Amino acid sequence: MPLNLFVTQVSLVLAILLPQVCFATLSQSDRSKKKQKNVKVKTSVKNVFDRGLVSENVKLKDIVSEHFSYSELEVEVKNFPSPTLAFVTPWNNHGYDIAKIFGKKFNFVSPVWLQVKKKPGGAFVIQGGHDVDKGWLSDVTKGRQVKVVPRILFDGWSSQDYKEVFSSEDSIEDCIYAILSFVKAKKFSGIVVEIWSQLGGHMKDELVHFLTHMANSFRKEKKTFILVIPPPVYSGNAVGMFTKKEFDLLAPVVDAFSLMTYDYSNQDRQGPNSPIMWMRNCVEILAPKPTYRSKILLGLNFYGMKYGPGAGGPILGHEFVSIVKSNKPKIRWDAEAAEHIAEFKNHQIYFPSLQSIHLRLKLAQELGTGISIWEVGQGLDYFYDLL
Repeated sequence: MPLNLFVTQVSLVLAILLPQVCFATLSQSDRSKKKQKNVKVKTSVKNVFDRGLVSENVKLKDIVSEHFSYSELEVEVKNFPSPTLAFVTPWNNHGYDIAKIFGKKFNFVSPVWLQVKKKPGGAFVIQGGHDVDKGWLSDVTKGRQVKVVPRILFDGWSSQDYKEVFSSEDSIEDCIYAILSFVKAKKFSGIVVEIWSQLGGHMKDELVHFLTHMANSFRKEKKTFILVIPPPVYSGNAVGMFTKKEFDLLAPVVDAFSLMTYDYSNQDRQGPNSPIMWMRNCVEILAPKPTYRSKILLGLNFYGMKYGPGAGGPILGHEFVSIVKSNKPKIRWDAEAAEHIAEFKNHQIYFPSLQSIHLRLKLAQELGTGISIWEVGQGLDYFYDLL
């Protein structure tokens, strides 16, 4: 799912310009393109609860001294009982290390490697194979039950490309065959498909038909099929581009939905990344009853947002720690959003904390969902004690 700052309602004018529109976790731009610096890592016998770090009253010195320290006794212990999906991006190398170290905490690891291209004449080509690292795959999966399900993006498609494919059963078959054949050839456990946000809420019926066909094809081959979906509601109760109607149609055939419950705020509407009541609302709108709710993977952001005069944007873990060291911000707890805010010199940073993640994991357990993390290279290493 790389992350853009927010998802907007798409107008008919933008629909014409669809090839230039990007949403959510679509490309390698903005926050996710930032290279991860070398990260100091150490282990501790005690976990973050035993060390008293999971609290609304965060201490700056604890962030600085403890953020890279995780429990060596719980590296291979899965504390969160429900399905967990971890995204890994090739432009954030620390995510590769996290997947290797904490692989037993994840049910699915999704490296962001693949793109499907539509060539003139109707041929479909899968690109990104050069990023596939066999040694890393072996390290992640050896002796573990984790499934590797790379994300695939419909990259550079125009609205006309989609129309041509959706209007032809033969083209639909050819596209699915190209993707499924690649997955089988590389011996992946399945696929994570990101396509819904790219269409901006248009061609929903055609898209449901296409994805139903694809999910059934993967199921026949005993391959996992996970669909990335935008939230059903935005700030101000604005209706999203994926609704309960589409969820009900796809839930019987899709193995899991990676729900993008983050990017609630942006530069124009500054505030929390993912207010906890909004996250609850998103799940309950899609699945008011428990049926199929277990297929939802509640999205957790491991990046933060920085707001300030003349500047702002996404912020990664090592950047947040650097700011804490140099600026010594005041950190307060936003009880309504259930997020911590760091404030200094007219700047505000909303960055995930142990407490905010802990409460969201409790919410997922209460609702009966799993979780999906965008992305595991962006946060702080002591977060994984919670998982």
